[in-house]
Amino acid sequence: MSSQPASSASRQIAWPSVITVISAAILIGAEVFGAAFAGGWALAILFGLSPTEGHILQAVLFVIGVFVMINFIRAARRVEPFVRRA
Repeated sequence: MSSQPASSASRQIAWPSVITVISAAILIGAEVFGAAFAGGWALAILFGLSPTEGHILQAVLFVIGVFVMINFIRAARRVEPFVRRA
């Protein structure tokens, strides 16, 4: 009998899938966080907010962007699994 559990002994990292997801996350992250920054700035001007209120709005949109990216990574891992079973 083997001293290692069967599940960990037969797993390999699927590097093409990992690289694909990381590359897509970088591209989409740049768009999401850029949109959060620019959108906060534009909305602050549109509604006549003070600079401090504008920064708070940008921070709120940034946090929403973090949730978007977390959900993207989770969904991408389902489509492109990081681990292959040998």
